[in-house]
Amino acid sequence: MSELARRVLQGERAALARAITLVESSRADHRRESRALVGEVMAHAGKAVRVGLTGVPGVGKSTLIDQLGSNLTRDGHHVAVLAVDPSSARTGGSILGDKTRMARLAVDRNAFIRPSPASGTLGGVAARTREAILLCEAAGFDVILVETVGVGQSETAVADLTDVFVVLLLGGAGDELQGLKKGVLELADIVAVNKADGTGVARAEAAAKEYQAALHILGASSDNWKVPVLTVSGMANIGLDRLWDTILAHRRAAEASGEGEARRRTQDVKWMHALIEERATSRLREDPAIRARLSALEAEVAASRLLPAAAADEIAMMLEGSAGVPSVTR
Repeated sequence: MSELARRVLQGERAALARAITLVESSRADHRRESRALVGEVMAHAGKAVRVGLTGVPGVGKSTLIDQLGSNLTRDGHHVAVLAVDPSSARTGGSILGDKTRMARLAVDRNAFIRPSPASGTLGGVAARTREAILLCEAAGFDVILVETVGVGQSETAVADLTDVFVVLLLGGAGDELQGLKKGVLELADIVAVNKADGTGVARAEAAAKEYQAALHILGASSDNWKVPVLTVSGMANIGLDRLWDTILAHRRAAEASGEGEARRRTQDVKWMHALIEERATSRLREDPAIRARLSALEAEVAASRLLPAAAADEIAMMLEGSAGVPSVTR
């Protein structure tokens, strides 16, 4: 691990890719090795601008990230993109095709794109995105862009990983209240209405006014920042410089008020809780006695001979090291 950590710190792309593969592994020995690796590079991480981007499929996230990232590398930044790909609920597989939709960044020497499978994880981010962010920062990337799955109503977890949460929306796509229903606007630091080019300019500007009014009704989540609503076009490279300037303005405001540091400390605590939950889940998969009993309980529940709550209680007691609890039948 010391050798791999050294190579990551030197910015070797192959070593970084291998390190992220290691932290994404579910094998117990790999989990121990990845914890050691992250511990070795931790002191060199934490300095990048972490930006989360979310939006419904078709809003243009990949196109916008490709153009924004290219603008940033042109200006001397080193950009890492962590793109989370939906996993099939039936087969568990992922296409991992985001890299093909970021043609410029894919061949940019100052950019690194890593697609990762969601693997059933709620929140629109992969389970190991936190560790991947730290590894990319340790490798010298000063801008981390996290693209979420953008499906369902739980992709807001990306706000617990990043410094700035950008919500991409479309104009003229139907019910503008959908952005409110999903709850993402309540967590947004910046709202950007995409595809504001050609005939879409008027629709984007009209939608921006509606979202600005909606945000006014919701009220500000911070006394030090008023959420702006911008119009942009990833395809035509319109408004992206302003978007980046706004991201930096948010970062400066958060640093000046102390909210930025507090946000990262809160994120670390949430990371701890996520790891605790993962350890419990790992025991379900790895402990032979628990796995055997779980299989038997599943059959009992499926046959309606045992209440699901009673089965859950028994497994919980086994996780705590007890002999179990009496079964409660229907």
